[in-house]
Amino acid sequence: MTFRYKNVYLNDTATIAGPYEKKGPLSSYFDKTYDEFYFGQATWEDAESSLIDESVDLLLGKIGKTRFDIDLFISGDLMNQITSSNYAANRLGIPYLGIYSACATSVEGLILGANMVEAKQIDNCICSVSSHNNAAEKQFRYPTEYGGPKRKTTTFTTTGGTSAYLSTDKGQIRVESATIGIAVDMGTKDVYHMGAVMAPACADTIYRHLTEMGRDINYYDLILSGDLGIYGEQILKEYMKVEYGMNLKNYDDTATMIFDVDKQPVYAGASGPACAPLVTYGYILSKMKKKEYKRVLLVATGALMSSVMVNEKHSIPAIAHAISLEVVE
Repeated sequence: MTFRYKNVYLNDTATIAGPYEKKGPLSSYFDKTYDEFYFGQATWEDAESSLIDESVDLLLGKIGKTRFDIDLFISGDLMNQITSSNYAANRLGIPYLGIYSACATSVEGLILGANMVEAKQIDNCICSVSSHNNAAEKQFRYPTEYGGPKRKTTTFTTTGGTSAYLSTDKGQIRVESATIGIAVDMGTKDVYHMGAVMAPACADTIYRHLTEMGRDINYYDLILSGDLGIYGEQILKEYMKVEYGMNLKNYDDTATMIFDVDKQPVYAGASGPACAPLVTYGYILSKMKKKEYKRVLLVATGALMSSVMVNEKHSIPAIAHAISLEVVE
């Protein structure tokens, strides 16, 4: 399902990142970074929730508004029952939609917000996500302190919080269109190979978006996936060739951009809901504002599993949602 928008703008963003991201190649593009994982909080879960608080506060300062000026707050994360977002929403006191598409949550939020802005149901909204490496590892695998070995195909959860402001106020970056993906399950059961789980869903959404919009794959200056990792992006390229006869040329993956996968101990690259928006809101938007990119298709990917289902030997479904961002000429 694809939507076109006439009057929705991504006016501003805020990005906060953790210590591994600070040591990565895109560090200078983030608004704020931390040197450790607690951020002054007692637990990793509290630390993750505080990332949402900080990113919202930072964004409000940028756009010169208070929380009372915001019509809707949309947020999601990886914690059970999206608790990081729920607690942040409780502190903010803004009408709230809590959402979950795993690592695809950021684009799901943008689509929901853009649809409501376009329909004139609201004038503006803030879309946030967060993820925290240690909190996610404890929930989905085992506590980091356990020190267990991992396979080379494993991805490393990004630590960060991001917020984006959507409104009808004309800005430099327009939300041009978006595609809601379908859940795809190719029978993969390996929780340590999320790239293989998510690549087919990513390919399906790219194909659906281009087909429903009547566009050639070269329409976009950049097609950006997130977060497949170094193995998943290769699977995606091959899958696109075999299934759809499409050659991904102007393409990159946020999971391989946010870290230096050759020098940092991050295995196959990044994952987590904050990965795609950290790269997009920081690095990619800076390129768009300089008009180095004029049309970008962001395709965020998520593995829709839980540790319980994985332990019960179920295969893992995946989802990918896409949103088109264009520079206003």
